[in-house]
Amino acid sequence: MRIVFIGPPGAGKGTQAERIIAKYHPAHLSTGDMLRAARDAKTEIGLKAETFMSAGQLVPDDVIIGIIAERLQAPDCQGGYLLDGFPRTIAQAEALDKMLAEKKTPLDVVLELRVPDDELYRRLAGRGRADDKPEVIRERLVAYYNQTSPLLDYYGKKGLVKVIEGLGTVDDIFQRIETVLDNYR
Repeated sequence: MRIVFIGPPGAGKGTQAERIIAKYHPAHLSTGDMLRAARDAKTEIGLKAETFMSAGQLVPDDVIIGIIAERLQAPDCQGGYLLDGFPRTIAQAEALDKMLAEKKTPLDVVLELRVPDDELYRRLAGRGRADDKPEVIRERLVAYYNQTSPLLDYYGKKGLVKVIEGLGTVDDIFQRIETVLDNYR
């Protein structure tokens, strides 16, 4: 299964991604994790990404696309993967589509984890991360809605989007995801 996982910061993508990986065994490609690892390792790309991340801005396409292109070549991606945090823009989606078309491995499904803004603020404020201050949360949500939500139209026109309600218990939400993914096994 080749899955794109879309949702705003605080929607619970990380928690649900862990469950998807445990049950369906795709490679987990989290751009957030890849970027944080590069930042913590103080690589050139990581330091470049950090200037954008600390301001609550999205990392430029060329940096992200380079990381993803390399990662998709890894052996663990051959049996499927869960893209978590990528693509975030139409340009990234088009670059991904081009990469996948060359390999003749199109996406199977785009999962949108949908959560109301008031719940997102509550969740993010409770995490205690340095980048979860109110002004940064606001910037991240504005960036998400302006740049990422158009992806839902893009993928919707391809018939790939399945909306998952992101409220309720972790188990309730995962059950909704299973209902969708079981159709792609």
